[in-house]
Parts: sequence; structure tokens; C-alpha cells
Amino acid sequence: MNITGLPDPHVVGIAISGKNLRGYIPSELGNLIYLRRLNLHNNNFYGPIPDQLFNATSLHGLFLYGNNLSGSLPPSICNLPRLQNLDLSNNSLSGSLPQNLNSCKQLQRLILAKNKFSGPIPAGIWPELDNLMQLDLSANAFNGSIPNDVGELKSLSNTLNLSFNHLSGRIPKSLGNLPITVSFDLRSNNFSGEIPQTGSFANQGPTAFLNNPLLCGFPLHKSCKDSAKSSTGNQNSSPVSDNNPKKGLSPGLIILISVANAAGVALLGLVIVYIYWKKKDDSNGCSCTGKSKFGGYEKSRLCSLCYGVNGLRIEESDLEDQEKVERGKPEGELVAIDKGFTFELDELLKASAYVLGKSGLGIVYKVVLDNGSPVAVRRLGEGGEQRYKEFVAEAQAIGKVKHPNVVKLRAYYWAPDEKLLISDFISNGNLANALRGIATNKQHLLTGRNGQPSSLSWSTRLRIAKGTARGLAYLHECSPRKFVHGDVKPSNILLDNKFQPYISDFGLNRLINITGNNPSSSGGFIGGALPYLKSVQTERPNNYRPPEARVSGSRPTQKWDVYSFGVVLLELLTGKSPELSPNASTSIEVPDLVKWVRKGFEEENPLSDMVDPLLLQEVHAKKEVIAAFHVALACAEADPEVRPRMKTVSENLERIGT
Repeated sequence: MNITGLPDPHVVGIAISGKNLRGYIPSELGNLIYLRRLNLHNNNFYGPIPDQLFNATSLHGLFLYGNNLSGSLPPSICNLPRLQNLDLSNNSLSGSLPQNLNSCKQLQRLILAKNKFSGPIPAGIWPELDNLMQLDLSANAFNGSIPNDVGELKSLSNTLNLSFNHLSGRIPKSLGNLPITVSFDLRSNNFSGEIPQTGSFANQGPTAFLNNPLLCGFPLHKSCKDSAKSSTGNQNSSPVSDNNPKKGLSPGLIILISVANAAGVALLGLVIVYIYWKKKDDSNGCSCTGKSKFGGYEKSRLCSLCYGVNGLRIEESDLEDQEKVERGKPEGELVAIDKGFTFELDELLKASAYVLGKSGLGIVYKVVLDNGSPVAVRRLGEGGEQRYKEFVAEAQAIGKVKHPNVVKLRAYYWAPDEKLLISDFISNGNLANALRGIATNKQHLLTGRNGQPSSLSWSTRLRIAKGTARGLAYLHECSPRKFVHGDVKPSNILLDNKFQPYISDFGLNRLINITGNNPSSSGGFIGGALPYLKSVQTERPNNYRPPEARVSGSRPTQKWDVYSFGVVLLELLTGKSPELSPNASTSIEVPDLVKWVRKGFEEENPLSDMVDPLLLQEVHAKKEVIAAFHVALACAEADPEVRPRMKTVSENLERIGT
């Protein structure tokens, strides 16, 4: 790069990673006084880090991880006044941390994991690292206690990772002073005593403290009182057990008999349930009105529109639900809506939980249960303590919605200070991400420039449009409340690994009115087991909503949903997003997408000017794309009375491509 004030260009960066280079790191690199970034990771360099390297005083980033470097961490490393990123992980470095690390004033990331460092973590250096955002000292041999002043790392925002060391003693309460966005990883040490309950500790899940046998207290499923009692009981009972001879059946045989009995009962129950539902499926029709056809389509197609996977009628469980409500509000109750769904409340305390996001409808987590299956847990606000019956009625109504293209609510939890909704976890992200080529499963993505996935294929987009239309038509025509979604947009259309769509976030507005949408960082029985996300909510115009939504005091209607679906369909066709985003995306942003498309048709612009070019690569796609445009523009009429019902929209889309 050309350096200001110098006649010739100078080396400012070296990146040679994963090339199987071996030998010593040359000390002559320190002569490159304008070098800002040195990246030699994942090679086979060995020997010590040369002191002369730190004569390159312009270094911002030093990435030497994944080699076989040995020796100690040179104290002269902090001669680099601009050093921000230091990653020496996965080497064989040893010795103790230098006390002068506090001189690295600009350091933002210090990653020394998977080495052979030992000795205590030094105190007195951490308060001066004002810019440190990430600290990872895991998988070393550090011993002693955690210094109290680690809690003064005010800029820390990622993970504090001290796992897999030999640290001992009590966990200092001062760690609770760290920002609430920090995740702790203190696994596999020798910590003892009770886990503090202040500040950031309230946002940690049980995973953060596993494999510390002498540690107790929330969120571990091990109270400190029980721990003390069990140790005393074991000491008192051991002499007695030695003197008592065995009587009767052995414990192993008793367990075997019990398991066999339970398995037999379970198998019999499954057979009975299967026969029951099979008879119901054979006897029940699919039409909301009892007719065999729906808009001219045969019964088999209607089954996917008006009934879910098990044909459950809406009114069957009303009496049972009413009895639950009339029993009065409990202190805390987990209710399984789906009878085949088993879920124990304490599983949340043991499960791995990941924050998926926060919106006006609460915080959503991915929680992996004991059996390995993931679920999505939506944590609502803490209000509504006196409105238990309303909450249950709304949750039960949402739970009765059973359709292949609508996310299923499996269970809910109500307590005075905690409200949760547990639903299926859909594994492949949402349509907004898929349109930008960042879906988990890229099998159905076409390839753009440089071989990068850039767009969904037309057949996949049409499948998504049809499934979403069927799901919305079901919500409007056949669901218990004739639900209005009110916020149809790509981020609320989830996709599985086969790119089948699932409508999410419907029917929640009334629940939010009851509970609020801002769960606290510490409240509730579950609150401490789930990580907390505090995000700044920025209000952006929602250009998927119809013109009438801009009128103050307007309430969502089914025709509102039809307009929003039309805009989503236009985005599928054009690849252009109506939503202005601060992040760059592969879609061109057109705030008034409906107006832009209408103008293109009025001026008889070539189809290639409006359609995502990748769609035209597919044979026979042109006629189908034009037909889909007509459906979308009919949905996006300015006058709500002119817009079709979602039932009609679904029928029209089903004709395309058949």
C-alpha cells in the first residue's frame, strides 16, 4: 500500500494461512515497520515467537493460531501500541501470563485457548484493558482463583471463557458486574460453593457451570442445602449398608421388570391412540362447511388447507380446556397442548439454550431437550398476573391451529412472573435470509457470481408461495378464531430443510397485550436458565403493510394480510426487498415495490427488467412468472375491498405450474 508522505509502497499485510508452511517464524518480519496485520494461522510453524517481531510497531492484528509454537508469551508483545487482536490459540505455548499485559491498552481480543499456560491468572492487569471485548483462556492449566478485578472488564461483550483449566475456589461475585451481554463458560474446573445470583449471573444457563462437582445453586439443578445433606447422609449410612445382607430381588432385576412393564403399557397406549385417530381421519371431511370440495378443488387438496396432520376438530377439546381454566390460576404450570409432546419443566434448567432474536413479540430461544430434539421457546413479558384465564384461552386457541404450513404451538408455561410458549423449531431459518442466499440448506439455491449461492430457484419460490398461501387461507377460513396475522413478511415465514414454508408469529398480539413484550433479565423461575438479550429496537417503516395501515388507530384485517402476502410474492419474483435495511444484501431495495412493479407493467418494460434474472434461467418459467405477477398485483390493490380472499389467492397459485 502507498503510505502518505512516502515515495514507495510498503508492506502492510501478510496473510499466508493453511499452506503447510513449517520452520521458525522469521524474526526479519519485525523490520516491516508499516506491517498492520500478520496472519500465519493453521500452518506448522514451531519454536518460540521471536522478540524481534514486536519491532513492527504498526501491528494491529497478530493471528498465529493453529501452529506448534512453544515457549512463553514474550513480555515485549505490549511494545505494540496499536495491537487490537491477538490470537495465539491451539499452540504449545507455556509459562505464566506476563504481568505487563496491562500495557496493551488497545487490545480488543485476547485468545490464548488450547495451549499449556499455567500458574494463577494475574490480578491487577484487567481494569486497565478498557477496550477488551473477548477473553478466552480455555483449555490451559491455569490454577488458583479468578481475580476479582476480571469483573472490571467493562467492554467485554462476547464470551468470558475460562473453561477446562484447574481453577478453584469460589466464583467471585464481581463477575456479575460484567455487561449483561457477556456469556460465561466456566466448565470443567474445580470451583466450589454457591453460584452468585447478582447481575450478569442471572443471564447464564446451566451449561456455563457444568463439571464443577463442588459447585451448587441456581441455575444448576443442585441446591446447596441438598448438597450438604447428601454428603452428611452418605457418611452416616455407609456403615449400616455394609452390615445389612441382601434380601429379595436384586436391584438390577427390579429395574428390568419395571422397564419391561412400562414399555408394554406404552406400546398398548400407542396402538389405541393410532386406532382412534385412524377412525377419526376416515370419518371426517376436510371442508370448513362440510362440503366435499373447496373452491372447485378435490377433498385431498383441501385436507392440507382446512385440517392439520391429525384431523383434530376445533370443538373437541373446548370442554377440557374450559375445565383447566376454571380450576383457577396455579403458581406455575406447564401445559402440553399436543398430547404426544412430552416436556419436563426442569429440562429447561439442563438444556442448552441459544438466543435466536428479540422483537416486539418477546425473546425467542432455541432449546435442545434431553432427547436431542430442539424446540423454540418464546419468552413473553412478565405482566398479566391477574389475567390468567385470558392467557390460557389465547394460548389454547393458538394451539388448536394445526396445519402443515403453520408453526405448531406444543405447550405453554404460565407463572405470575414467567410466561413461555413452546413450539416446533424450524431448522432452516426464514425466507428473508433464504432470499439473500444465507439459508442453512443451500441445496435449492442457484449459483450466482463467483460460485456463491445468490437466489432461490423458481420451483422452490413457487413452492414457498403456495405453502404460505395455503397456511394463510387456513388461518383466515378454518382456524378457531379466524385469525388475522397482521405482520406477514419474509422473516415470519420459516423454512425447513426441504424449503417447505411455515407461518410463524400469528395470534400473539392479544398475548402481548396481556403480558407485555419485555421480559426482564432476572425475573422468573426460568429467567436465569435462559440467556438474556438486550437489544435496541429501532423503528423502521414496515413496507409490507397496506396503505390503510398508515392511518392512526387502524387494526389489522384479513385483507391487510392479503396485501402483505402480495408484497412478499413480488419480492419472491423480483428479488428486490421493500424493507430498507442498514445491512447490505443481495437484493436491491425498493421501498414502494408495488408501485415500481405496476409502473413497469404500465410502461411495458421487458420482463427481464423486473424479474430476478436467475428465474429466467429455468425452462418454461416465463409464463408461470407472469401468472404469479398477476396474482401478486391483485393482492396488492390499494382498495381493500377489491383484494381477493386468501382462499381465492391459494386456488389461483395452485393452478400455476400444474
